[in-house]
Amino acid sequence: MSQLSQRVLTAIPLLAGLLLVLFLAPVWVAALVGGLVMVLGAWEWSAFLGWRRPGWRAAYAGSIALLLVAASWLVPAVIALDAVLYVALLWWVAALVWILRYPTAVPTLVAIIAGTLVLVPAWLALVAILSVPARGPSLALVALCTIFAADIGAYFAGRRFGRVRLAPQVSPGKTWEGLFGGILLAMLTSVAGGLLVGLPPAGMIAVGLGVAALSVVGDLTESMFKRSIGAKDSGHLIPGHGGVLDRLDSITAALPLFALALSWLGLIAP
Repeated sequence: MSQLSQRVLTAIPLLAGLLLVLFLAPVWVAALVGGLVMVLGAWEWSAFLGWRRPGWRAAYAGSIALLLVAASWLVPAVIALDAVLYVALLWWVAALVWILRYPTAVPTLVAIIAGTLVLVPAWLALVAILSVPARGPSLALVALCTIFAADIGAYFAGRRFGRVRLAPQVSPGKTWEGLFGGILLAMLTSVAGGLLVGLPPAGMIAVGLGVAALSVVGDLTESMFKRSIGAKDSGHLIPGHGGVLDRLDSITAALPLFALALSWLGLIAP
């Protein structure tokens, strides 16, 4: 069985589970499932810190879990959601600069902070999107489909037309042609999804562009951290896909921007 076939067969039950959680479960259940996925991602991220002992890795995953709980109390009651999302965007800009300067060392403290900035704001963004009255699950699905479209468009455009490498030091397989293909499909998906949930097409073109660009930055950032420890995948939990972080990398980067866009449209309280 080819890797593509294995990825598709694995993705089918995962997508079915996603739809069940989004549309049949209460928001708090979807938020809890999202939080558990982020904690699994934190366990995998702990390998980027150079930690091998299960106790240390569990401690890092546990600390992220505690931060998620604390964030659920503090945001937006004490700390504005927009402030957290803007900090996340600043981190992704910094990550892009880091990618452009790679190879560089990855200090442990920086990796600890980076994991927090990757996982916690993304979860808060997901919860905020899900909590939009009447349209929360649909908006979350539009966000995820746009991110998936960026990944799918980049994969197939890169395979068919890819010539010029995008970031050879970090991820030799990615190309500029793939990037443009991902952006195009993400914009089309964003506009189509936006029309279905009543969002303005012009704004959704910009959202699709931003989501696609950030999803690539998220993917390259995880690749950079994996290269720092000589790993191909972040884990082996998902057959054909690698680890949880290998599926979360684009999502964690793009969800804060999507939530900010909804805030600008007045759908999410800042």
